[in-house]
Amino acid sequence: MAQFINSKETLVTEAIDGVLRTAKGRLSRLDGYPHIKVVVRNDIDKSKVALVSGGGSGHEPAHVGFVGAGMLTAAVCGDVFASPSVDAVLAGILAVSGPAGCLLIVKNYTGDRLNFGLAAERARAYGIKVSMVIVDDDIALPDLPQARGVAGTLFVHKIAGALAEAGADLDTVTAAAKRVIGNVASLGMSLDTCTVPGSPKEDRIAEGKAELGLGIHGESGVELVDFSTAANAIAIVLERLKPFAGDGPKVAMLNNLGGATPLEMAVLAEEMAKSGTIPDIRYLVGPAAMMTSLDMRGFSVSVLPVNDQELALLQEPVTMRDWPCCCALDAPDVLPIPDGLTPIKPIPSSDAQMGAFITRCCDVFLEAEADLNALDAQSGDGDTGSTLAGAARALKGVLDQLPLADSTQLYRAIALELSQTMGGSSGVLLAIFFSAAGDAASSGKNHVEALKAGLARVQEVGGAHLGDRTMIDALAPALDALPNGFAAAAVAARKGADHTAQILKAKAGRASYISEDRLSGHNDPGAEAVARLFEKLSQI
Repeated sequence: MAQFINSKETLVTEAIDGVLRTAKGRLSRLDGYPHIKVVVRNDIDKSKVALVSGGGSGHEPAHVGFVGAGMLTAAVCGDVFASPSVDAVLAGILAVSGPAGCLLIVKNYTGDRLNFGLAAERARAYGIKVSMVIVDDDIALPDLPQARGVAGTLFVHKIAGALAEAGADLDTVTAAAKRVIGNVASLGMSLDTCTVPGSPKEDRIAEGKAELGLGIHGESGVELVDFSTAANAIAIVLERLKPFAGDGPKVAMLNNLGGATPLEMAVLAEEMAKSGTIPDIRYLVGPAAMMTSLDMRGFSVSVLPVNDQELALLQEPVTMRDWPCCCALDAPDVLPIPDGLTPIKPIPSSDAQMGAFITRCCDVFLEAEADLNALDAQSGDGDTGSTLAGAARALKGVLDQLPLADSTQLYRAIALELSQTMGGSSGVLLAIFFSAAGDAASSGKNHVEALKAGLARVQEVGGAHLGDRTMIDALAPALDALPNGFAAAAVAARKGADHTAQILKAKAGRASYISEDRLSGHNDPGAEAVARLFEKLSQI
């Protein structure tokens, strides 16, 4: 898999320098490349306890992204998924520690424990007060005597860091860190593996499955579970976390493991807020990428019961852009829409034949959703099928509210429904199409004439014509042939749709931005949708 890197050997050092260049003067690094990769605050106050953490790279923004006032004093970076050396850790300790001492925050992996532990011993020989805590928040393997340290580590960074910034002594900071470690629990789920630079991508998660209880270094999950929806995923994770969640008010952390989109993470946040599986989750950190596993398409949830002091420490503001706020999980604030935009509901009327006809049309688009998306991916953004299917579901959902017996009002009601429920330019154009058809029907035109009037208005507003490689290439000839029946219209629509595969220069829509080689041999998805509709209707 291609990646935006120069070489795996220089990846980490180049990335660190890239971060430093954009850190607005807050951060520096020690001179020790490539073996010593340590990022430190530029405003170190050695009268305060220093916090040092780190580990293998590939978890960005952890740990460099959390170096700054109120969190870490230094981050020690290893190569991708590899512990930093003893000398690197020791260099970090020596660079930032003063009379107040230093707390090492270490995730529970053998390499990190050994290298940070030995560095602590050597630092003590220099006369530095050093405490070390081991984070083991992963509950994927509850019977494992050495549980892994994952995203819950960031709770330790924030609470211990806020205390240190306030001037607490080493014993107090260490005790607070240990209390967090004793209470926090984390679990992750992913739909895909990560891509380790310089190594082939492992394909081990089948379609319709998700890995539960995976690590942050590309390790396999504890088990494969069935995956269906975001709600289902959150339910599984929270159910497994529930026995470890403790009592009282809780803060949850929703962490992007690297490859989930912001849209997906927002949906997961909504599902977690609504869940109720773990009682009393009142605050959320995230959703955000905080402790990632390169580009892993997954998420983790960490749950921490908090007292008033810990909550206040978590909510202390910091300047680091990678730390999201600890915010209350409030219900969405919903305001009324402006006057004049409240939908005017049509008066329903019954017509069993028309209702069955509309249902048949909707079912065509629902059945074709995946095929049309795949076709659209060749020339657009891959959503034509989903857009039409969404409109179809909406229409079926309000079928009993439509004026089925009044063609004029029916066209206008469909236009209103599509304008409210169908996204993108397609929704607007179809709303214009049916609205104009309703106007034509009100002046006495029959169905075919009304639909042709709607098409003329779409062409006028949208600017597309025959030969421009749009749905019009199938719809216009189909409507011309429709007086001879659905079979004739289906033949005309199919001929028009198939002809779009030979049109190598689109003059409208997203396909107009696509090169000729991408368009050649592929039908326009809108035209294909029209052809499939008439073909199915001809079979009635």
